[in-house]
Amino acid sequence: MITCLLDAYDEEEVRGETRVVLRLHRDVAPVQVAVMPLSKKEDLIAPAREVLRSLRTAFRVEYDQTGGNIGRRYRRQDEIGTPFCVTIDFQTLEDSTVTIRERDSMEQERVPVAGLLDRLRERFA
Repeated sequence: MITCLLDAYDEEEVRGETRVVLRLHRDVAPVQVAVMPLSKKEDLIAPAREVLRSLRTAFRVEYDQTGGNIGRRYRRQDEIGTPFCVTIDFQTLEDSTVTIRERDSMEQERVPVAGLLDRLRERFA
């Protein structure tokens, strides 16, 4: 296990700041997907909890509603090795889409909530 952790630990420079990333393989990451509402507003919390329930059947999921901006929450998930974060924002309320953020590349993709489980399964394959 120590070898796995040592191999996964990485630091990189992003926009003038050092970013710590635990690049654990998706199969061994303790948290595979983090679900995060953009803010603590009840309008976003209810759909975020629904997304959480739908993903629990297939992945090890964590719900992160803690304070701080979304960038800090992404960084915290990067540090514990979470491969994907799903963000529920105000656009979700308008068009039922969410953002998937990938840990290693930091790329983001909008997907419909209805297709989220299938899209994450594709990304894990």
